[in-house]
Amino acid sequence: MVPQVSSRTNRFDDFFRDQSYIILKNHLYNYTLRKSAVSGSLETGSGATLEIGSGMSPVLISKGRAVYCDVSFAALQILRSTLNRGLYVVADCTELPFKEGSFANAVCSEVLEHVEGDRKAVGEIARILTSHGCLVLTFPHRQIYFSHDDRFVHHLRRYELDEMKTILKDSGFTIIKVGKVLGLVEKAVMIPATFMARAFQPARPAQKNARGGVASSRVFISCFALLNRFLALLARLDAAATPLRYATVLMIKAKKGE
Repeated sequence: MVPQVSSRTNRFDDFFRDQSYIILKNHLYNYTLRKSAVSGSLETGSGATLEIGSGMSPVLISKGRAVYCDVSFAALQILRSTLNRGLYVVADCTELPFKEGSFANAVCSEVLEHVEGDRKAVGEIARILTSHGCLVLTFPHRQIYFSHDDRFVHHLRRYELDEMKTILKDSGFTIIKVGKVLGLVEKAVMIPATFMARAFQPARPAQKNARGGVASSRVFISCFALLNRFLALLARLDAAATPLRYATVLMIKAKKGE
């Protein structure tokens, strides 16, 4: 997900201008598994749902009333052109421009680890939710796993489960469910993948509408998609077998209030 920090330091805007990244992003196995986990836990009946840090690839796939919020204008431009539904708001998650109780649900997937004021962000989420509103949150788990892949995407931290529970409870949330999203296969894949990405990353960001290159090849895209379907199956089995304390990405469902 997109880091919720000042646009001056938002290196993801460089990726959004890279046609290769745009083409391949939605095929990534870890993204599809997060999307599945969130959609399986989110109840989208009455009321609107806010996705915080949606980037150009949101995990919110509900057809209900949705608002997509991100610090990157470029990401929301791309999202609006492809999704063509919902509302789009450029904002920092530590200063959400919504009234108290505006949303019945909120989604925050792979965002807080990028935020300096993560506790303030959680407090803002609680503020904009209705009484007993629901938050579905995913985050990278266990500080001991912090490594090259975290630094590559500018993670400021990983979280221990008890630490995240405390942050949520301090903002008035009650934990409903804790689940595993990814296990150790995630680290085994992403560490070498990010080393390769850094090695082949161009010195200058690609132009937004650039064409050509291996990522624009239909054959390459088909192979990439097939590989990620295999990895998604492997990662799903791995997450099911991995004990909670060793999971690399966790999901928490929480409600506002008691």
